Amino acid sequence: MESLFSFLTDVTVDGFALWIVLLVCVGTFLASFMDAIAGGGGIISVPTYLLAFHGLPTYYALGTNKLSAGIGAIFSAARFVRSGLVNWKLTGPAIPLALLGSMAGTWLQHHTPDTVLKYLLLVVLPVVAIVTLRTRTWPDEPGEIPFWTQAAIVWAASFIIGGYDGYYGPGTGTFLMIVFIRLAKLDTRHAAGAVKVINMTSNLGSLFTSLTSGYVYIAIGLVSAVTSIIGAYLGAGLAIKNGSKIVRPTVILVLILLTVKVGSELLFPEFWA
Repeated sequence: MESLFSFLTDVTVDGFALWIVLLVCVGTFLASFMDAIAGGGGIISVPTYLLAFHGLPTYYALGTNKLSAGIGAIFSAARFVRSGLVNWKLTGPAIPLALLGSMAGTWLQHHTPDTVLKYLLLVVLPVVAIVTLRTRTWPDEPGEIPFWTQAAIVWAASFIIGGYDGYYGPGTGTFLMIVFIRLAKLDTRHAAGAVKVINMTSNLGSLFTSLTSGYVYIAIGLVSAVTSIIGAYLGAGLAIKNGSKIVRPTVILVLILLTVKVGSELLFPEFWA
């Protein structure tokens, strides 16, 4: 037992003890598992990185999360593209808009004081969790709407929500799905295809900005990307009803831990010094 403890603490990746890296891997696995079932995986992965990267600015947690999330998003988007569920006439022009939005959002994030980001975290994540975990029935057929109205909604949402993804991230896919289905009148499968492509784009745009700013731990991000891919694969193979029984308590537990940690850091900074 003592030798195992020494192994977990002495072996490092990117300067972090192995047990911290394993903690991140568990978090990204659960996040991608949840994302495949109900969306909103960032509700788990972002707090996990924040807990693991204690003492570092929030930018590192958000930037490294984009590396693991971005790789997972590539695999997810490719599945929808191969299935012919991406309407390129709508989605194609949205790609550069999402890219620009996410890069601008990440630039703004890097110019926001770290304490402000932590306060925002305490407000944004619970709201995103409530929106994500609400039970919804999505339509199987598209609604009636003029093409250019539909295109304007999709393209504007891609830029604006892509900006949110670059600035913060959790809940991006859920927000896009709500807009694409409720406002742009897409059917569920084609809305999901568009969401995966646009979310992949905004992830990569944000990742590029974070990499150029030096806010990404590459080795940890790559290792956790492997568990992210595994979680997505297993989550996709489970029924939504059974998966939700695991997702909901996991999200609640992570949010409680995050609230305690970030709240104590803000209220009692000398304790964490």
